[in-house]
Amino acid sequence: MAHGTASRPSADARFGPVGWEDHPWVPSYDSSLLSRRQQAALPATYQAAVPVAIADLDFAVNGAVAADAEDAAAAIVRLDTYVSSVLGEDDIVPMRSVLLRSESAASSQIENLTVGARQLALAELGAKASHNAQLVAHNVEAMDAAVRLSQRLDAEAILAMHKVLLRDRPNQAGSWRDQQVWIGSSSVSPAGAAFVPPHHDRVPGAIADLVKFLARDDLPVLVHAAIAHAQFETIHPFIDGNGRTGRALLHAHLRNKQLVRRVTIPVSAGLLVDTQAYFQALTAYRQGDVESIVSQLAGASIRAAGLGRWLVDQLAGIRGEWLGRLPSRAGSAGRRIASVLIGQPAVDAAFVGERLGVSATAARRAIDQAVAAGILTETSDRKRNRVWIAGEALAVLDEFSDRAGRRI
Repeated sequence: MAHGTASRPSADARFGPVGWEDHPWVPSYDSSLLSRRQQAALPATYQAAVPVAIADLDFAVNGAVAADAEDAAAAIVRLDTYVSSVLGEDDIVPMRSVLLRSESAASSQIENLTVGARQLALAELGAKASHNAQLVAHNVEAMDAAVRLSQRLDAEAILAMHKVLLRDRPNQAGSWRDQQVWIGSSSVSPAGAAFVPPHHDRVPGAIADLVKFLARDDLPVLVHAAIAHAQFETIHPFIDGNGRTGRALLHAHLRNKQLVRRVTIPVSAGLLVDTQAYFQALTAYRQGDVESIVSQLAGASIRAAGLGRWLVDQLAGIRGEWLGRLPSRAGSAGRRIASVLIGQPAVDAAFVGERLGVSATAARRAIDQAVAAGILTETSDRKRNRVWIAGEALAVLDEFSDRAGRRI
């Protein structure tokens, strides 16, 4: 347990830097397996952060930052509305999938998990794909869970998002961490770490405080979301998957506060242009600076809205071209497959049949028509488990990723 206790601010205090407390360092491994140099570097004690309780604190940002946050919120609302105006309510569903997938891929890329659009589409289909693609596909599912759970921003919802994200690691998935973690330095000890999150005994209480903060309705939405996100990353409640879960929670927050109603804004794509600045803003937050993370989220949201609009326009244009090539009558499976392929550009016959609600024979006929029109190309060489890809859509998605990481 702690050798010292950091002071906490009163409910009417302004936000300040995290506190620190000493803990004995007890390795969870056999230190005889380490070199003498590594053993000598092991600390007898280490300092872990004590996060500020924020549920009842007063937060204010300067006028320029507040104005940027309002501009960003307006840009998000415009994109949310624009998707419906371009596609119509009936056809918005596939674009929801595209934007959610794009956000998930960008969020994973912040954690150095990169994957091309083709591999991710294959992984989502359940076809053979790279390991990274499978991990990012889990992030897509976690983001989808976040949207579905957005009506209740509580500890159970956060655990549910994490359980989906790390479903391949059942011993960690959906559970608060039971050990000390740290950011940077070596994997041997927290000595020299860039940041040591709170001791695991503090995690449940810190999350309860965050959940109470999330329920407030007296802060501008983007300011509220930025502070909540930085606080979550400071608590670092899981052994792994904190960044991706934290950004999923961010989107659940935006949906809960009804800043978005229809689509997922690819905010992580906006952050990708300068991830170092994003991480520095999180560090600044832990030092008592709220405005840096608000500015980062505002700038990322404005950029994300522009990137999202570009993506919607490109894919809507491609779908229009596809419809011009398809000979089928209006309302037939052969024409409706165009929207399916925008939402999922790698398909098999079972997927198409399920999405269109048609028989296996009708699904194959629709695929054959798309192949004849140059829309689909078979990527498998087997008679069974055949898979087709929509190369034009995949190319746009890859260009979106390139644009997201490109400095202005």
